[in-house]
Amino acid sequence: MAKEVVKHFRLTTHDAGIFSEKAREAGMKESDYFRLLITQEPNDYPEVRQGLKALINEVNRIGVNINEIVHNNNSGLYRESDKIRLVAYMRKLNEGMERVVAALGYH
Repeated sequence: MAKEVVKHFRLTTHDAGIFSEKAREAGMKESDYFRLLITQEPNDYPEVRQGLKALINEVNRIGVNINEIVHNNNSGLYRESDKIRLVAYMRKLNEGMERVVAALGYH
């Protein structure tokens, strides 16, 4: 969507410095940081985006391992150690999901 409206705000030097510092800490331009403050959409936060990216990578790795275990089961090669590994992978996946849900603020 095109940004057509320009708003002007007056800030004290101190407040302007704080705003600039917070935008810099977030790794954003001041205008992007201002829009983030207005929308408060979780996906706009850099740490949430990084968390989601890490979770997706972890889910993909776990999925490969689960597929190997299922293949072994279908081949009749399923062992008790495979079951233990599967439970551990599922626990790790659930913990990752809980971290992301907590970071997004969903309950």
